[in-house]
Amino acid sequence: MIQLIDSALLDEVGAEARRAPRGRKNRNFHPRDDYPAHRLLNAMEPGSYIAPHRHLDPTKDETMVVVRGTLGLLIFDDAGKVTFRQKVGGSGTAVGMDIGHGTWHTVLALETGTVFLEAKSGPYLPLEAAERAPWAPAEATPAAVEYLASLQRLFD
Repeated sequence: MIQLIDSALLDEVGAEARRAPRGRKNRNFHPRDDYPAHRLLNAMEPGSYIAPHRHLDPTKDETMVVVRGTLGLLIFDDAGKVTFRQKVGGSGTAVGMDIGHGTWHTVLALETGTVFLEAKSGPYLPLEAAERAPWAPAEATPAAVEYLASLQRLFD
């Protein structure tokens, strides 16, 4: 089977993200969570918060390519200090990123309708405690709103 990644699909998954409570929506191309290769579109709206995290498993490097809109990529040190920031997609020079395992990171949508293609190895495994940044607020907490706003200001 062939799944074209076209404007109609990007419009559809983007609209789903705008309606979603978390402001983001995946469109998986892999058939199951235990599949060995995960390929998906991830639509994300401004205001959606992905807590900084890392993947410790050496097979869990992530590749992301922005196909619409603009992401802000942030890399952190072990204490939570931003060590790298980059606009990805849009009119920036970078169109994607490859993030090695063990790297503290997050991305945030800098414009509405942002969609990126993500690829990483499966199976899907929830983050373990050691993979969650102890210095970052958890998703859906009051502190997360202020923290996300501080991250967004880094791209103003």
